[in-house]
Amino acid sequence: MHLLFWLSLFPFVTGWMGENHFAAVPSALYGGVLLAAAAAYWILQQRIIADQGSESPLRAAIGGDWKGKLSPALYVLGIISTFLWPWVALALYVVVALVWLVPDRRIERSLHRNDA
Repeated sequence: MHLLFWLSLFPFVTGWMGENHFAAVPSALYGGVLLAAAAAYWILQQRIIADQGSESPLRAAIGGDWKGKLSPALYVLGIISTFLWPWVALALYVVVALVWLVPDRRIERSLHRNDA
């Protein structure tokens, strides 16, 4: 529910940011909602791993999770840069989206290894 709450705010903050032509405060709030959704996803992921125990297939599949570590860092940089360089902030938000656009095969590969 925590993750769904933050995801439900995306249409509002996206619309507000667009209506105000990417002004600093709406863009920072947009980044804040992105960061909160990333945190909620991380919490959900950790709860699943804790529920599955120390030999969690999800833990094995995630590995180093560079995408999961890079995304919040870029969101924080985006929020900060919104007040200095608004277009840099938007570029950072787009970079995170593009990183996640590339399919992540870690879980799929891990499941196929466990089936064999």
